[in-house]
Amino acid sequence: MPIGRGGAGATARGLSFLGLMLVLVACGPEAGTSPPPAAAPAGDPAAFLERHWQRPLAPQGEAPTGFGPQEVSLAPAACGTCHPRQFEDWQTSLHSRAMGPGLVGQLQEMDADAVDEHQACLRCHAPLAEQAEALQRTLAAAPGAVAPRADGASHAHGLTCAGCHLRGHRRLGPPRRDGGTPAAGDALPHGGWEASAAFEDSRFCAACHQFEPDGFALEGKLLENTYEEWRASRHARDNRSCQSCHMPDRRHLWRGIHDPEMVKAGLAIETSAPAVSGGRIKAELRIANHGVGHAFPTYVTPHVIVEIGQADESGAPIPDTVERHLIARDVSLDLSVERADTRILPDELRRYGYDRPLAARAARLAVRIRVEPDAFYAEFYRATLRDPGIGKGRQALLRALHDAERSGYVLYESRQDLMPAKARPTMAVAR
Repeated sequence: MPIGRGGAGATARGLSFLGLMLVLVACGPEAGTSPPPAAAPAGDPAAFLERHWQRPLAPQGEAPTGFGPQEVSLAPAACGTCHPRQFEDWQTSLHSRAMGPGLVGQLQEMDADAVDEHQACLRCHAPLAEQAEALQRTLAAAPGAVAPRADGASHAHGLTCAGCHLRGHRRLGPPRRDGGTPAAGDALPHGGWEASAAFEDSRFCAACHQFEPDGFALEGKLLENTYEEWRASRHARDNRSCQSCHMPDRRHLWRGIHDPEMVKAGLAIETSAPAVSGGRIKAELRIANHGVGHAFPTYVTPHVIVEIGQADESGAPIPDTVERHLIARDVSLDLSVERADTRILPDELRRYGYDRPLAARAARLAVRIRVEPDAFYAEFYRATLRDPGIGKGRQALLRALHDAERSGYVLYESRQDLMPAKARPTMAVAR
């Protein structure tokens, strides 16, 4: 990976390439030349997946005779012509934005011919060989000077339909809902598809959401360990795959930490009624991870902030009474130190007790849980942008920082009266 310029700039720039690529990209097989896919998928999902996800992916090659422009196209919109619901879902997903401005800004700082370094990102974010070629041409040309590819492939499309479902112009996917598969001789568009149970297997997702056993780790824990967290959980024993939660009814949504409703569905959150006695207030917040099939949150990127404190009649928090707790795998920006790991594991119940003197103006107990999905990214975008040597990618990184800083939301909020106004003491001193 590129080495940054000297001084503080070197640190910031080095972080931008090391940090984001390690966090976002699973450390899978070493880059090499992939052999062409076998003539037909094996019945064993593991054998299929080993072949399907060899990186870098081989080019599609020559299209079969008789294929029309729609069938040859690698553009997601071409697939959407006959699969509109899947295309519409994909457009709303983070997969469609896998080549966001944060990643693009870093790639713009790299040499156009640094194809191995590009693959560190593209292997999951835009895995098609044709996308890699499109990126290389774009980086080498003046802005706006590259004409679109005839096959519609673009690195800007991110993880596309073809990235998962196309190898050598052969369509692959899960069996029909009734378990059936295409019969020999069926007249189907683009020659039909080859069915494999691997598309409903959690190992399909592990190709990009799990580091290899010898991958980058801190405190003996892989930096990206989602699949293994799931495999150790009740959800794996109950045969609840990644797809069952993140692709319900085969929807191509892949909702996760950025989606408040998805997060709420996996947690049970409850605040006890506040008890006031002897000039003190006591309460407890309970968070149970009953439905998230891995640690909450699973990556080092999000921060979940718990705030418990007293508020006045207007609802404004009384600063000295607020306690904050972090739910996160909190690591240093250079990925050398794990400062804390306070994530909530599957089926774990976490309790946060509150015991404080009653403040003079206190009227309510206020509890709030905030989620910052891109907290780590925002931190290193700021560090990277402090490097005056960042040039071509600066505008994209500024957009990425803007997006990261605005991705947060309030997951839970509770305000409970402490006591009737008439019974409240006119004066109390917080200690």
